[in-house]
Amino acid sequence: MTLATVQYFTHDGLQLAYRDSAPGDSARPVVLLLHGFPDSSSMWAQQMAALHARGFRAVAPDTRGCGDSAMAARVRDYALPVITADFVALLEHIGAETADVVGHDWGAVLAWQLAGHFPDRVKRFVALSVGHVEAIAAGGWAQKRASWYMGLFALGGVAERVLLGRGRFSLERVLPDHPDTAEVRHRLAAPGRLTAALRIYRANLWALLTGSQPPVAADTLGVWSEGDRYLVEAQMRASTNFVRGDWRYERLPGGHWIPLTQGEALNTLLAEHLGEAATTS
Repeated sequence: MTLATVQYFTHDGLQLAYRDSAPGDSARPVVLLLHGFPDSSSMWAQQMAALHARGFRAVAPDTRGCGDSAMAARVRDYALPVITADFVALLEHIGAETADVVGHDWGAVLAWQLAGHFPDRVKRFVALSVGHVEAIAAGGWAQKRASWYMGLFALGGVAERVLLGRGRFSLERVLPDHPDTAEVRHRLAAPGRLTAALRIYRANLWALLTGSQPPVAADTLGVWSEGDRYLVEAQMRASTNFVRGDWRYERLPGGHWIPLTQGEALNTLLAEHLGEAATTS
């Protein structure tokens, strides 16, 4: 299976993009795949193919401002509840009352938000790299040191200039282990795109530091990787305290970009957690 064609829907006055492995197939149960920074829905190619082969309808949106989705005008347009509403609207658009949800990086933050605030929408949940917001504090000073880049990303204008430059704070040096920084640079160099992608930090940094989220009712798989330079293990392990369903934790080797660099291992974990779809077509 090749990467699913981009589809579009409109919500909150924005044309938002998503990839759908089985457009219009209401018989297949939906798995919603949420990307983080600096990625787009295309990062889920391996997972979409594997899930589709097991009878699921894999749906991967481009978060507003990212990939092929339109850019919103204001920082507050990127607040967690606003983006979460986009995902609820997408489920309604494709005719899915519920979905299994998988999120990586900021996609995991948004997935925790979705599962916590819309428990009737989320059947099972997989959090990659990032634990529950209230568990982030469990990382202590080690997590704060690892999150130094968030302070840079919050600096409007400054971050854009240095990240697209070639100095010590370039994209390549801030994200040295990303498997395709050339693609990231090309995509984010388009007018307004880097600013739009960074606004999720600027709209939600304070909420991450001081906010709260409801516990998650869904059975949850938390996955963290040993070489993650941005997240410490403690914050994922502590997330068990915010899950009311069954909790399973898995630790992988390798770095932060689990869907891109450890596709086979992740697909195995997804198969174990989600099983086979009830119907295949």
